[in-house]
Amino acid sequence: MDLRKIKKLIDLLEESNLAEIEIKEGEESVRLARTPRGGIPTSAPMQHTVHVPAAMPMQSPVEAATGGQPSGDAGNDLPDGHVVRAPMVGTFYASPAPDKPAFVNAGQTVKAGDTLGIIEAMKMFNPIEADVSGTVVKVLVENGQPIEFDQPLFVIA
Repeated sequence: MDLRKIKKLIDLLEESNLAEIEIKEGEESVRLARTPRGGIPTSAPMQHTVHVPAAMPMQSPVEAATGGQPSGDAGNDLPDGHVVRAPMVGTFYASPAPDKPAFVNAGQTVKAGDTLGIIEAMKMFNPIEADVSGTVVKVLVENGQPIEFDQPLFVIA
């Protein structure tokens, strides 16, 4: 791949809100990932190797509480506060790497823009950021759990 194309990709990554870019041309491929100013690399979860046993239930805490029926209006089961919802379908990761602590825990104070977790979708790792400042009242998902679009992930008060 031409070095000029790679430099243009780097410029594109810097000018956009993208965390990663991967381009394939024939058998050649280039993958660029941005490290946020906070120093937590968004591509760190690439080190995750998740093996899901066949016997592991694939229910969210909300589904488990409602007898396996996903609740379209799960607001009744949630504590008061701002609900951060999944912007996409994927796998949720609470930490940047398996041996690292979670980005946030219940009771922790966060500012708007702080990373709450990461969703892996199509081999891309997308940081989930707090859109309001406050205290994390409840974490509604577990590390490595598959999640659905618009599923409640966190409650911030």
